[in-house]
Amino acid sequence: MAKHRMAVVLLEDVLPLDYAIPVHVFGREASEAYDLVTVSVGGDAVPVAGGTKVIPDGGLELLRRADTIVVPGYADAVDRELPGSLLRALVGAHRRGVRMVSICSGAFALARAGVLDGLTVTTHWSLCAALAERFPAITVDQSVLVAGTGSVLTSGGVTAGVDLCLHLLNVDLGPAAARHVARRIVMAPRPADGQQQFVEKTVVPPGDDVIAQAQQWMLLSLEQNLSVKDVAARFAMSERTLHRRFREKIGLPPLSWLRDQRIARAKELLENSELSVEDIARQVGFGTATNLRVQFRRATNVSPREHRKAFTFDRA
Repeated sequence: MAKHRMAVVLLEDVLPLDYAIPVHVFGREASEAYDLVTVSVGGDAVPVAGGTKVIPDGGLELLRRADTIVVPGYADAVDRELPGSLLRALVGAHRRGVRMVSICSGAFALARAGVLDGLTVTTHWSLCAALAERFPAITVDQSVLVAGTGSVLTSGGVTAGVDLCLHLLNVDLGPAAARHVARRIVMAPRPADGQQQFVEKTVVPPGDDVIAQAQQWMLLSLEQNLSVKDVAARFAMSERTLHRRFREKIGLPPLSWLRDQRIARAKELLENSELSVEDIARQVGFGTATNLRVQFRRATNVSPREHRKAFTFDRA
C-alpha cells in the first residue's frame, strides 16, 4: 500500500513545537504509513521562533505531490503578509483536493489563501478575535481544539496540534493506530471535537456606555441570583431594551453572558485556589455544587474536578 504523502510547510519564525508535533507523530511514530517532507519558500533554511534554524527537505514544488499539507503556527501571523508563490501553491493544492491542515496560527496562512472561506475554524484562543475580524468570510470557534471539515482542518494553540494529529491518524488508519501512537507519546486520546481550549477569562473593558456599566455591575455581583428584571431596573431601562442592547453590543442575551462570566470565574478559582466546589458554586452564583457541575460540564465538556486536575502539578 502506498504511503500517504504529507508536507509540512515551514514559514519564517515557525513555532518550534507546532512543526515538531506533526514531524514526530507522522515522520517517526507512524512512518510506516506516511511519507513526510518539510517545505519552505525557495527551499531555504527557515528561522525558528526563539532562535536556531531548520533546514527543509525542499521548496514549494514538493507540495505538488502531497496528499495532506500541514501549516504549523508562526510568529506575527496576524499582520504578516505571505509570499504570493506560497499563497498560489496553497490555493492550487486546495483546488486539487489536497487535505489542508493548520496548527495554531497557521490558520492565518490558510485564511490568506482563501482556503477557510465559508468554514467554521479555530486557532489559538488569543488569536481568534483577530482571525474573525480580518477574515469575515470565516466563522471562528475559539472553544474547540479542532474544527473544520474532512478536507480542511484547523486546530487550537500549540499542543492542540497533538489532538489534530491523533484525529488524522484515526481518520486515516483507524482508532487502534491512533490509540497506539497516543500511548507512545504519553497522550490521553480524546475526541477532537469534545474537549475545549482552556481560555483565559475575558476582561470587560472599562466604558461609560450603559451596557459596559451593566457588565461591570454584574461582574461585581456574580454571587447574587440576578435576573434580567434586576439588571434592567438597576439601569433604568425595560427588559426588552436591555436584551436588545446586550445583543447588539455583546452578541448574547444578558443571562447567557452572565453564565459565561460565572464559568470563567469558576475556572479561575479551580485553577488558583483550594476552595471546595461547594464554596466556588456559592461565590460565582450557581448556588449549589450540583448546579455548578451541570453548568460547567455543559460549557466545557469536563467536570470542575477534571478541570482542576488539569491545572494541578505534583510537587516533589
